[in-house]
Formats: sequence, structure tokens, C-alpha cells
Amino acid sequence: MRGSGTYVHYSEVNWRTLGSLLPYLMEFRGRVLLALLCLVAAKVASVGLPFILKEVIDNLDGQRTLEVVAMPLALLVAYGVVRFANVLFGELRDTLFGRVTERAMRRVGLKVFSHLHNLDLAFHLNRQTGGLSREIERGVNGISFLMRFMVFNIGPTLLEVGLVIGLLWKNYQGGYALIVFIAVVLYISFSVVATEWRTSFVRQMNAAESASSTRAIDSLINFETVKYFANEQNEADAYDEGLAKWEQARRKNRLSLFALNGGQSLIIAIAMTSAMVLAASDVLNGAMTLGDFALINAFMMQVFMPLGFLGFVYREMKGSMANIEKMFGLLAVAPTVQDKPKASQLNAHDGSVTFNNVSFRYQAQRPILTGLSFTAKPMQKVALVGASGAGKSTISKLLLRFYDVDSGSVEIDGQDIRDVSQYSLRKAIGVVPQDTVLFNNTILENVRYGRLDATDAEVMAALKIAHLEEFVKTLPDGLATKVGERGLKLSGGEKQRVAIARAVLKRPKIMVFDEATSSLDSRSEQSILAALADVSQRQTTLVIAHRLSTIVDADQILVIGEGQIIEQGDHHSLLERDGAYTKLWRFQQNHSVDPI
Repeated sequence: MRGSGTYVHYSEVNWRTLGSLLPYLMEFRGRVLLALLCLVAAKVASVGLPFILKEVIDNLDGQRTLEVVAMPLALLVAYGVVRFANVLFGELRDTLFGRVTERAMRRVGLKVFSHLHNLDLAFHLNRQTGGLSREIERGVNGISFLMRFMVFNIGPTLLEVGLVIGLLWKNYQGGYALIVFIAVVLYISFSVVATEWRTSFVRQMNAAESASSTRAIDSLINFETVKYFANEQNEADAYDEGLAKWEQARRKNRLSLFALNGGQSLIIAIAMTSAMVLAASDVLNGAMTLGDFALINAFMMQVFMPLGFLGFVYREMKGSMANIEKMFGLLAVAPTVQDKPKASQLNAHDGSVTFNNVSFRYQAQRPILTGLSFTAKPMQKVALVGASGAGKSTISKLLLRFYDVDSGSVEIDGQDIRDVSQYSLRKAIGVVPQDTVLFNNTILENVRYGRLDATDAEVMAALKIAHLEEFVKTLPDGLATKVGERGLKLSGGEKQRVAIARAVLKRPKIMVFDEATSSLDSRSEQSILAALADVSQRQTTLVIAHRLSTIVDADQILVIGEGQIIEQGDHHSLLERDGAYTKLWRFQQNHSVDPI
């Protein structure tokens, strides 16, 4: 299948992707620096607390006279001030860095969204909206977690552990520092190995969640089809099957978390018990005071409590990285159709369209167009007719450059469309598709989407051309009527009228109608065709038609068969030729149905 590539899948987490977060940190470098200073201040206060506590206890121990009460009281006040400073600087740090995190989430979310719109049609034909939406949501949230906790938890915690080991080594016997060092190494090693093992379960859980979400959204979008065939139970069973896989993956994830937490807690418990037994022994031997004992206890708590949190952070960080894998994979997908460096702007002054010996295929084994050539002169109405699968709609996709031709060229006013920007190309072309999909917004805004700066009066004029004016007047909310998701609140004919009004409002140099009246009754069709005939006099028009009665006034009719033009001419000359067009005309005339 021709496409824009596939998701980049990482069997292991690609840590290099974290480098892409640095530009978002640098956008607020002053704020980041201030937050880091607050972090350092909080850690200095944190390390100083046990020493103040030691002095308080030593001053209280054995002191019973009023004369020496002032010193412990001052130390207690200092202890409270330092503890408050520790919390205050931590809160300031989080507040300052919150803006950085929120802006990064916004920037990354926008980058992914814009990138998805830049990917070619083949990618979007193969995507699953529900799963894609969940992957983006988890990825953006994962980036928030990584930016906050990698900067303010992993690095600072390891720094604090290093400071504590150094202070213990300098002020006390080496056994305390050795206990902390060995415990930290064992704790981190165990956490890394166990978390790597658990990452596969996180991926399984996310995959199951994306699959069930995709199934649910797909089913709800096709609500009417489900009802037509009374397949509610089948949809519920399929959804439940996805939820069952999610439940199983969650259970594995939970059990593996139990094993990880248990192992980490055992390491911490053994280390703290060993340190306290050693400290108690030193107190009994007279090598340490009760204040020293409290200091050792405080340092053990101070090291192992954040270390326990570090284990949580690392687990969640790995989970977050598993979540952002596919989002970074999305950003790594390169569109097949890309603008050339410094592509020029299309100058569509007349609106002539030329297909010059164009060949194209979606799959290597299935050619769609072979050596197709034709020219639509300015202001001409050119119709494309033929059997389904002959390549008519492909011609419009190539004109819009949803795909690039395999050979030959497509030109507008003598300019190869591969040499101009896609933006300028599509601004010059209006399209009324066969399958009209509307935004879940009002009729007014769906029509105005054709030209965002159009006035209400211009929108009303387009509605009049599309014969929607009377219909809108019958609605209680008029132009403010919501059309529902994908326009489900409107009939097929009403949606097509909105699409016609939207394209008319755009005022393009070239207009493409792809079965644009297929959902209209004959009376409405004739009224709209008369209006469109007037509109078409001001632009070049390509009409992909099934009903030949809608294109009898075309300046040129191209009969497409097996990817080539098998007949060409106007309606009367083609009938005189008595070929493929004549057979198709006679068939439709004999099988026409008059409206009631």
C-alpha cells in the first residue's frame, strides 16, 4: 500500500528522544534557572535539618536548669524555620517550573497535531482515530511527567544521597556510609532491572486500551449502521473482548508492581535496620551521643524515603516513556508528499488544468492510470465519466496532490504542481466531495469554513446558491443549528448542499465536483445544477459524474476506462460516435426513475 511510512516502534525505550525536550526547557531558561536555585536551596535546608536536630537533642540531654533552656529553644526555632524553608523552596520550585511544563505540553501537542495534518492521505486512510487519540493524550501527559520528575526528583535525589554519604563518611565511622552506598546501589539496580521487566506489561496494557478505545469510537461513529443490523450485542461482545485483554494486562502490571514494591521495601528495611543497630551499638559504647543517634535516624529516613519515591518516579518515568514511544514514532513518520525546498506559490491566473502522460498506481501490481493526458481550458467544464474503479476520483486526488504521480506531470496554468507549495495549490481548488463530512459545529461555521473571513451576508449568498436558504429558515435555531458529529443530524442531501455552499464561498479558480449531487432528489438536483452552471462560468470546473444527465452541458466529456481516456468530446459528438458513452447513456435513460 502506498503510504507515508509506518509507526516507528522501539523494542526498548529510546532515551535519545528525551533530547527533543531540551528546546522546551530553553524557552523559559530564566524560569528554569530560578527553579533550580530553589531546588538547591531546598536540598541544603533538607540536609541541614538532621544537624539542627542533633544539637537540639544533645542540648536537652541531661540539661535540667533554666539557664540552659534558651539554647535548645533557639535551635528548635531554627529547626522550624529551616523545615519551613525546605517546604517553601520546594513549592516555589514547582510553581516556577509548572509554566515550563504546561508550555511544553502545549508545544508538543500542537507539533503532533500539525504533523498529523501534514501527513499524506495514505496515512490517514490506514489510521484508527480512537487509538491515535489515546496515544497522543498519553504521550503529552507522559512528557509532562518526565519534564517535572527527571529535573526535580531523580537528579536531586541522587545528589542528596551523595551529600549524605559524604557527610556520614566524614563525621562518623565508614560503616554508615557503606550501608547507605550498598543499599542505594542495590535499590537502583533492582529497580532498573525490575522496571525494564515491567515495561512490556505497560505496553500490553496501553495497546489493549488503545484497541478497545478504537473499537468503541468506531462503533459509536457508525451508530446507525449498528442499529440497522441489530448488532448491538456483537459490538458489546467485541468491546468486552478488548476490555478483557486490558484487564489481563492490568493484572499482570499490578502483580509485577507488587513484586517490585516488595523488593524495594525489603532493601530499605534491611538498610535502615542495619544502620540503626550500628548506631545503637555506638551509643551504648559511648562513641556517639543520643543526638548522633537521632541524626543517623533522620539521615536514613531522609535518604530512603525519597529513594522510595525515586523508585516510583523511575517506574512511572519508564511507563511514561512507553507512552510517548508511539507519539515520537508519529513525529518520525515522514509524509510521502512534501514541498520542495523554497517551493514557489501557485499563480492560478486562468485556471487551466493539464494532465500530461500521467501514470499512477496505489499498489505495484495494480495500475490505476496509464499515460493519461487531457487539458481543461480556462472556464471550461470538463466531465469525467466511466465505470467504478476506472480512476476518476484518483484524478482529483492527484490534482490536489494527495498523491504524487509515478510519471508524467499535472500542471495548472503551465506550472507543475510538484514545484509549488501544497498550501497555495489547495487554496486555488474548491472541492465538493461525494462523501461529505461536516464538523460538529453550526451550519454557519461549516459553510464559513470555505473562507474563514467571509461575512454573514456572503455565507447567506452561498447558501442561496446551494438551495439551503429555505431549509435553514425552517430550523428553530437557523444558521446556529448544530449538525452533529460528522453531520449526522442532517440528511445526505442537506450535507451535500452545505458542502456545495462551502465550496462556492471559497471562490476558487478551479472547482472539482465529485458526484456532488448524488444524494439529491431530481428536482433539487436540477435547481442546484442550474445555479452551479452559473457559478462554473467564472472558473474551470472538473465534474466526476455518475448520472450523465448532470453533465450534458459540459464543454468536454472524458470517458475513462482502465486508467485511460477511451472517448473524448462533448455530449452530442459522443452520442454520434455510438461508442461506450452512448451505451452508458442509453442504459441510464432506460433505467431512469421519475421523482414522485
